[in-house]
Amino acid sequence: MKLYSITTMILMCATLGACAQAPKIIAHRGAWKNTQAPQNSIASLQKAIEQGVWGSEFDVHLTKDNTLVVCHDQDFYGIDIATATYEELLTKTHPNGEKIPTAEAYLREGLKQKNTRLIFEIKSNKLGVDRTLEATEMCYKLVKKLKAEKEIVFIAFSYPACLKLRELDAKVKIQYLNGDKTPEQLKQDRIYGLDYNAGVLKKNTQYVEQAKKLGIKTNVWTVNTEEDMQYFIQQGVDYITTDQPELLKQILKK
Repeated sequence: MKLYSITTMILMCATLGACAQAPKIIAHRGAWKNTQAPQNSIASLQKAIEQGVWGSEFDVHLTKDNTLVVCHDQDFYGIDIATATYEELLTKTHPNGEKIPTAEAYLREGLKQKNTRLIFEIKSNKLGVDRTLEATEMCYKLVKKLKAEKEIVFIAFSYPACLKLRELDAKVKIQYLNGDKTPEQLKQDRIYGLDYNAGVLKKNTQYVEQAKKLGIKTNVWTVNTEEDMQYFIQQGVDYITTDQPELLKQILKK
């Protein structure tokens, strides 16, 4: 058996520890910025999967006629989603010719593989909290129907939506986006993780360490510069959400 010096063993352990602390990459709205794929399209999801990122984030709205669709903004090329039917949304297309994807079609595409997690943002509905909670229950039921719980992390700006998800399922992974809850509050409400804006975590520098002690996962959005990426790598966050997954991958390889 080959023997190692104490110094060598220490260096090996330090290296393994550094690797273990490297944040996982989440492509924000899929990989679109450097691929020419439209944001939140099936194409941007496919590009993120091709890049081998840990997760690909997408945004889900509820239409007037109770169809869950994938889009970031409240409108799809000028058509207000909350007050429009799915058929009305189909009159517009992404620049690549894609129609607005339903959440089910998007999930089915993502579930063709098991390497890239699907980071499912439930968008707050402009018509109010009740409508947001309706969307939340529909989103959960869709994931349950597809038996995709292990491949999904839910995220939401609406705290009532997060609490609703926990009410529906004691084990489903939920991260809160809005930044106005302490790690202790999230732990008390059995929320899996915080997913806060970079500015929030820079202002509340204690949050990452507090979350670690409480067993709360830490995600930061949307981190697009090398300077900020290096900062949050040093902070030891679990995940970095970025429009520049290619850049972050290069930095982590250095």
